[in-house]
Amino acid sequence: MNRIAFVASETPTAQNALDRLVGRYRNRPMEEAEVIVALGGDGFMLETLHATEHLTVPVYGMNRGTVGFLMNEYHEEDLLFRLAAAEEEHFNPLSMTAWNNKGEVRKALAINEVSLLREGPQAARLRITVDGRIRLPELVCDGALVATPAGSTAYNYSAHGPILPIGADVLALTAVAAFRPRRWRGALLPKKAVVQFDVLDPVKRPVMADADGRSFRDVSRVEIRSENSVTHRILFDPGHGLEERLIQEQFV
Repeated sequence: MNRIAFVASETPTAQNALDRLVGRYRNRPMEEAEVIVALGGDGFMLETLHATEHLTVPVYGMNRGTVGFLMNEYHEEDLLFRLAAAEEEHFNPLSMTAWNNKGEVRKALAINEVSLLREGPQAARLRITVDGRIRLPELVCDGALVATPAGSTAYNYSAHGPILPIGADVLALTAVAAFRPRRWRGALLPKKAVVQFDVLDPVKRPVMADADGRSFRDVSRVEIRSENSVTHRILFDPGHGLEERLIQEQFV
């Protein structure tokens, strides 16, 4: 992998790293690259994956942010060797289709999760349908989300959802501060499931939908499914892939 396209977040740390690496390894346009090297944190990695979802090349991240769960350690030396030895993980994002109170439709892809969150002081009232069958007639809560295995250690885990093995063909459906049913913890669903949230009182209790940081306000209905036509490829140093990191998270 000699043809590298470098991208970096706007932070000074990431920009300094970009200058040094481009000076050492050169920089190719994304359309000519064999691999994309992303410099930043997990948020920037998500941005890079979304921006390159039309390409087939893998993305190798080096942490110039904070947590860096999706990133490798930053080293300037032996980058070509590390790229050649890297192990590849691949997964599909979620597809979100959201309708607002005016009947307008918005669509977006999410690598981590799609979440519904209350906009005001009152709890949201949601009806949950899975594959056309109503599974929960009413969930009173601060919100709810559907997470992929890759995103299960992010917001989903903070909301006390399960950590999913990276190769599992399942999705996590997790409530955020459930009030009725009291302390409902959610469900594990097959990857092929289609989840629909209906907002039962969208005017009095407005709800927003969010797909990896892209938010849509005043939604009345949201449909979520796995988007198998899009596959993201991420490279990790040997022994430090997503599967190992997901296991480590459970023994901290």
